[in-house]
Amino acid sequence: MRVALVLGAKVQEDGAPSPALRRRAEHAAGLYLQGEVGRILASGGALWGGPSEAAVIARVCAEAGVPEAVLTLEQAARSTAENLMLSRPLLEALDAAEVVVVTDGFHAPRVRLLARRMGMAVRLSCPEAPQLPLRRRLLLRAREGAALALCLLRGTGR
Repeated sequence: MRVALVLGAKVQEDGAPSPALRRRAEHAAGLYLQGEVGRILASGGALWGGPSEAAVIARVCAEAGVPEAVLTLEQAARSTAENLMLSRPLLEALDAAEVVVVTDGFHAPRVRLLARRMGMAVRLSCPEAPQLPLRRRLLLRAREGAALALCLLRGTGR
């Protein structure tokens, strides 16, 4: 079975998904509704005491029409590396023949590197983000570029 692994992003203080989290969750829901994946694994913990990123992903997917029975939650991860590491046993339990990681395009190179280092074969599926202002896109790419460089230098990554 093909499983979408949705990587978490910020949850607002009121429990609402950030634009990035909504974008990723809606993209995963679309993959499920189009028959491209059979299950969705939402990954991400609660960083400030509110709902976990995974719970918010699941809520957005359910609102989009994804049955709760096909949603699995990993609610402890606090970094990209932990998203992959803590999701791995759940993916094995789901008997995932293929893992489709859903994240933003600017985040994808680091995810690919970390997955490869963990021995995980993944395919990436990135939602379009045309609504992001140019300044925000540049800031996100610069931040992710720095994180990728640290990952390459240290052999780890957040």
